Amino acid sequence: MIELMKRRRSIRQYKQEDVPEILLEELLEVAMKASNTGNMQLYSVVVTRDAENKKRLAPAHFNQPMVTAAPVVLTFCADANRFVKWADCRKAKAGFDNLQTFIASTIDAMLFAEAFLEAAEEKGLGGCFLGTTTYNADQIIEVLKLPRLVVPIVTLTLGYPTEPLPSESERLPLAAIMHKECYKDYTPQSIDAFYKEKETLEVNKEFVRINNKETLAQVFTDIRYTKENCEHFSEVLMHVLKQQGFIS
Repeated sequence: MIELMKRRRSIRQYKQEDVPEILLEELLEVAMKASNTGNMQLYSVVVTRDAENKKRLAPAHFNQPMVTAAPVVLTFCADANRFVKWADCRKAKAGFDNLQTFIASTIDAMLFAEAFLEAAEEKGLGGCFLGTTTYNADQIIEVLKLPRLVVPIVTLTLGYPTEPLPSESERLPLAAIMHKECYKDYTPQSIDAFYKEKETLEVNKEFVRINNKETLAQVFTDIRYTKENCEHFSEVLMHVLKQQGFIS
């Protein structure tokens, strides 16, 4: 498993080869072994194979081509709906219409999703997590007909990778993210040290050049993740959480 994780790639191009249903279900069952809050399993997954349904999902993911090209698209959801309905049927009252439950179910959904991808990679499959899921959660809710207390958290496109595999994405050094005993805040000197390798990669220097920016950080803040977009999608998510009953 360690060696497999070292070779982790986000796979965006897939062979025209279907993922057998029996394999998909085996992988999902294995993924359900992942830890979750109070063994309540506050998550669900919607599996999309139909080409027309993938086309309906695509705009919510800014029409990234792998959404329609992948044999399978999985939408992992924070789901308190099932547990609440079980409680109602068993003369119990669940107080799960709150932010705490949303956070717990989001953690559950992400643990489930990551465990699924790890299992899938062992079987030769590849996938790409899409962060756009919460950006346009309202659109996905409509397409997938998600009921109250269900919110899409992350989407995974899945299939057999084409060759050659994409190059490995860079990561910060371990010292940049590990704090021993207590959090040690960053200084300008440590920031310089931790980001030096990332900033000096030729591919990242090219990002700076083609975007007419001075630094790589500006590419992220001014082009990729602007304040205006972050605030807009935050408003969308807050609306979704109210609409789906997690906050009032």
